[in-house]
Amino acid sequence: MRKKNVVLENVPVTGYAAEGKALARVDGKVIFIEGGVVPGDVVDVRLGKNKKDWAEGKAIRTHTLSPDRVEPFCEHFGLCGGCKWQMLPYSMQLQYKQQQVEDHLRRIGHLELPPLPPILGADKTQRYRNKLEFTFSNKAYLTDEEIRAAGEEWPRRNALGFHIPRLFDKVLDIRTCHLQEEPANLIKNTIREWAEANDASFYDIRRQEGWLRNLVLRICTTGEVMVNLVIHHEDETARTALLDHLLATVPGITTLLYTINPKKNDSIFDLEPQVYFGKGFVEERLEDFMFKIGPKSFFQTNTYQGEALYRVARDFAGLTGSETVYDLYCGTGSIGIFVSRQAGKVVGIELIPEAIADAKENAAANGVTNASFFAGDVIDICDDAFFAAHGAPDVIITDPPRAGMHEKLTAKLLEVAAPRIVYVSCNPATQARDLALLSEKYTVEKVQAVDMFPHTHHIENVVLLQRKHR
Repeated sequence: MRKKNVVLENVPVTGYAAEGKALARVDGKVIFIEGGVVPGDVVDVRLGKNKKDWAEGKAIRTHTLSPDRVEPFCEHFGLCGGCKWQMLPYSMQLQYKQQQVEDHLRRIGHLELPPLPPILGADKTQRYRNKLEFTFSNKAYLTDEEIRAAGEEWPRRNALGFHIPRLFDKVLDIRTCHLQEEPANLIKNTIREWAEANDASFYDIRRQEGWLRNLVLRICTTGEVMVNLVIHHEDETARTALLDHLLATVPGITTLLYTINPKKNDSIFDLEPQVYFGKGFVEERLEDFMFKIGPKSFFQTNTYQGEALYRVARDFAGLTGSETVYDLYCGTGSIGIFVSRQAGKVVGIELIPEAIADAKENAAANGVTNASFFAGDVIDICDDAFFAAHGAPDVIITDPPRAGMHEKLTAKLLEVAAPRIVYVSCNPATQARDLALLSEKYTVEKVQAVDMFPHTHHIENVVLLQRKHR
C-alpha cells in the first residue's frame, strides 16, 4: 500500500478532518481525501503522499453518492478555490466545524473543556462577504472540455477571477460569484468587457508585464461601495476612460480608487491608492458603531457574523463598567470600540501604524473617549512602565492572525496574569497550541465557535480563560 501510484478502490468516506479534507480508513490506515467528496460517498482514491500510518489522495471516481449531498449553487464549483463545501448541507457543515473545534482543543491543547454550546451558524450563507479581490490574468484556466471544443481556434486567453489552487499563474474567469452582493458582478463584468473591447492588456505574472492587475471590491451593509482598480503602470488616457465608463455604467459606486503597483507581488500595503471619485473610504456598521474602512484597512470580512463574534467576545469579557481592557492585535480598533461602553478603559495595541491611525479616528467618530491606541509590538510595548502609565489589565482580548500568538507573547501573558483572557481565533489549531501554553495559569471557562465563512472549512472560535486561584 506504500508503493507509488497506488489507487484505492471503493473507499467509503466516513467524515472530515482538518482543512476540509474528507476522511476514510482502509485496513486501519487513515486516508485524507481531496476532491469534493462527502461522508457517505464511495470513491476510488489515487494516493499522493503515502506514509506508514496515513496517506493523502484525490478522489478520481465516484461509485456511490452520499444521500446527504445537495446540488452546488455555483457554476464554478469544483474549479474555483472557494466555497468548497457547497455540496454539503449547511447543517452538516456546522456539525463538522463544531467537531473540528472540539478535536483541536482536546487533541492539540490536551485541555479540559466545559460543555460546548452549538456553533453560531450564519443566517446569510451566500453573498455575505464585504470584501473580495479578483485577479486579471492573460492565462485563463481552461478545462479539457473547453480546449477540445475550441478545436484549432485557441479559446480566450484573458481572465478576471480567482487563482486556481496550486497553479499560481492560472486564473479562472468568473462571471457570477455568489460571495458578494451586487453590484459586485456588474462591476467586474463591466471592467472585463471594456478591457476586451479596448484591447487593454491583462497582467502576465510570469513576465511581470501587462496593465490590469487586480480588482478589490468592498460592499458594505450600509450600501456604500468601494472599488480599487490595481494597475501595473500609469496610462492616464486608458485609466480615465475605463474609470469614467465604470462610473457611467454602474450606479451606486460611492468611492472609486486606483493603485499603481509595479512590484513583483500583489500587496498594496506599501503603496498609495489614489482617489478618483468619492471620499476615498467607506463606512460600515456594527450595532450602532460606525467604522471607517480605507483601501488598506483590515475589517472583519463578514459583517453579519463579525457582529455576532464581537458580541460573544464582549459577553465572555464579563465587563461591569470599571475594567481596564487590553485589546491585542487591535487592528483598526473594532473589538475595543465594540466593548468600550461596558469597560472603564480600553488600551489597544497593534503593530501597523496605519491601523492605529484608523483606530483613533474610529474611536473619535463614535464618541469613544475611554480608549487609547498604540502602535508597536506588544512584547516591546507592554513593560512595567507601560502598565504603570495605563493600568494593569483586568481583561485581555487577543485576536491574532492564523499563525496564532508568538511564544514570547504567551510568556508575556503568563507574566502579566490578567484575571481573564478572551482569545478570538480564526485557526483553532494554533489557538489550541497557545491555550496549552497558557494552561499553566489559566483554565478554559467558555468556548463558542462562530461560522464566519459558510461553504468553507474555516472557523472562528472564542475561548474565555480564567486565571487559576493562587
